[in-house]
Amino acid sequence: MGILNITPDSFSDGGAHFDSSVAVERAVQMVEEGADIIDVGGESTRPGSDPVSTEEELRRTIPVVEAISGRLKVPISIDTYKAEVAGRALESGASMVNDVSGLRFDPEMPAVINKYKVPVVIMHMKGDPRSMQANPAYEALLPEIMDYFRNSIRLARSFDIPEDMIILDPGIGFGKTFNHNLEIINNLDKFCGLEKPLLIGPSRKAFIGSILDGAPAGDRLEGTAAVIAVSIMKGANIVRVHDVKEMVKVARVADAIKREKTAG
Repeated sequence: MGILNITPDSFSDGGAHFDSSVAVERAVQMVEEGADIIDVGGESTRPGSDPVSTEEELRRTIPVVEAISGRLKVPISIDTYKAEVAGRALESGASMVNDVSGLRFDPEMPAVINKYKVPVVIMHMKGDPRSMQANPAYEALLPEIMDYFRNSIRLARSFDIPEDMIILDPGIGFGKTFNHNLEIINNLDKFCGLEKPLLIGPSRKAFIGSILDGAPAGDRLEGTAAVIAVSIMKGANIVRVHDVKEMVKVARVADAIKREKTAG
């Protein structure tokens, strides 16, 4: 899954694709590099970020979704927690919703997912983007995330969202400390028991920079590659990344090793 942030303030690539024409060309490039899904987002959810209005999010995302859906054959995901944005994007050519709130922020979102019969990524986040990194604490990290997922799956079922349309994301960096992130990655295989595809999005995140002696976001390529490889070995089915060309190669090798291990 290639990340296409149409924002001025995303933590890693804020402003890089804020111009619609630049965003469209980047989407085309990512597909040429091997992306299977393009994830279009119009609101930064980095720690401490301020929300944007529905109107602004629509202004940023819909022209890009329309343009790339006419040029690309891969699925387009809309990264939003707002039901109106999701609905408009699905009408404009998107075919998947990536909801960082896990269906919690907008009560209309499950109905939109059901109406359009599309896959939905349910992500775990403690709190909201503005407050999530203010000393996040858990009594038992993995059981609490598992309970969150079970509750979200029950909510999805209540809106007749098919089981095979649900994807789970443990939310690396979303209300998690450095150690929480490492614990999730080390135990990613435990979430496989929920029998849903797993998505993970560690690309260029701060915990990688911390391991690499404070490396800035642009210098976390190799660290991201390591996390992606481990995550695939631990059961990740979709990896959400900025550096598609490089991570496709990482995924290819990790997949080959995992297939051999499974066959053995």
